[in-house]
Amino acid sequence: MTTSIPSQSIGIIGSGNIGGALARALTRAGHRVVIANSRGPASLDALVAELGELATAGTVEQAAQAGELVIVTIPLGAVTSIPSALLDGRIVIDTNNYYPARDGHIAELDDESLTTAEYVARHFAGATVVKAFNHIPALHIAEHALPAGTPDRRALMIYGEDAAAVERVSALIEQLGFDAVNGGGLAESWRIQRDMPGYGPRFTAAQLAEKLAEAVRYRDQ
Repeated sequence: MTTSIPSQSIGIIGSGNIGGALARALTRAGHRVVIANSRGPASLDALVAELGELATAGTVEQAAQAGELVIVTIPLGAVTSIPSALLDGRIVIDTNNYYPARDGHIAELDDESLTTAEYVARHFAGATVVKAFNHIPALHIAEHALPAGTPDRRALMIYGEDAAAVERVSALIEQLGFDAVNGGGLAESWRIQRDMPGYGPRFTAAQLAEKLAEAVRYRDQ
């Protein structure tokens, strides 16, 4: 749709709304995907049939080994069920948000000593974690995608500690139809988490910058 980047194989762990939407967007862009969930490959037959020859259902281990990029898009409370060593050496795209009613209470997130991205990065210590795609509803991944240079194109935030990984995932975001905005390190990603001003609605890069500036920590609200 936008920036031309080489086709690559990308693992997707999680086949819910965001996982399915990203699988559709990635295969439309010409990338191969290996999708896994907790229910096993057979549960993905319908999704893989819809996506076509660029999609394969696999185990979590197979998705983790599909390529250098692996999207982890499962409920945050289940992240630690994935053996951390599986993703050693990978760039992990973390799409997660924290919902205590779903995930159970996680002390470091409740007291805001860690962001969700830092929590994920701590578990996958041998991987390079990049935060992205956590503040866009699944349906909007297709509906809001526009070619580069289109006025009022939607912007998506990206956070990470490794400049090369951030650049690589930014190029993917741009290819899928959005302006990628680098928000800094993982510690700053609280600004676009659940219930923050920039979370959810469609904003341009300029509008999103304003919303980030308005963000206030939960403990200070």
